[in-house]
Amino acid sequence: MSSLYYIALKSLITKEVNRFTRIWLQTLVPPAITMSLYFVIFGNLIGERIGQMSGVSYIEFIVPGLIMMSVITNSYSNVASSFFSSKFQRNVEELMVAPVPTWIIITGYVGGGVIRGLLVGTIVTCLSLFFVPLQIFDLPVLMASVLATSILFSLGGLINAVLAKSFDDISIIPNFVLTPLTYLGGVFYSLTMLPDFWQGVSQVNPIVYMINTFRYGFLGITDIPLLHSFAMIFGFVVVLYSIAHWMISRGIGLRS
Repeated sequence: MSSLYYIALKSLITKEVNRFTRIWLQTLVPPAITMSLYFVIFGNLIGERIGQMSGVSYIEFIVPGLIMMSVITNSYSNVASSFFSSKFQRNVEELMVAPVPTWIIITGYVGGGVIRGLLVGTIVTCLSLFFVPLQIFDLPVLMASVLATSILFSLGGLINAVLAKSFDDISIIPNFVLTPLTYLGGVFYSLTMLPDFWQGVSQVNPIVYMINTFRYGFLGITDIPLLHSFAMIFGFVVVLYSIAHWMISRGIGLRS
């Protein structure tokens, strides 16, 4: 990477990080409060009645899924709102005419989304220590799964922002697609509890693979083979990156 490209990439990522850290009360605190309520309600109150799931206590079972849910939501929303704001204010046109490769633009915005997602995930993980002791079964799997997931949904947020024509369009995918897929992704239950037909249907949901790999990193349990899960996750990353690169390089949704 040339020094000019490095400066451009660093500037984009710095801008993104400064954007969400300046308003940390709106970007970092609400997810922490929401996940704390999940820990109390689903973990302590309901979990005591459910008992164990997959050989561990219910709160231990759902903590990895709740952490990943916060990473997914914040990675996606950060890039979607930031890139659309730049497009709405026509700041993105400066990037389009600048001698900056498309991959630098994508990496800069995605990098900001990944940093916010991982930061929120770290905060939620620290909060979970008040409810359940932390144990890590496989650190490389844990880090690879959360990083790949954050990249994937940052790319998804970028594509959403490119296609969006108004601020209302930014909320359509999170509300009607992302939230249902997350709740049906095995955060609160094991896939083995489902009938065979619904187990097969659940495997169409990409979030199932992310939740299971992350849970394996913490607890060493998974409903889906690890290699299969990683193949699906990285496959989705490649597909979404290719779509984002094609759209931005051709100016789809960006040029008047």
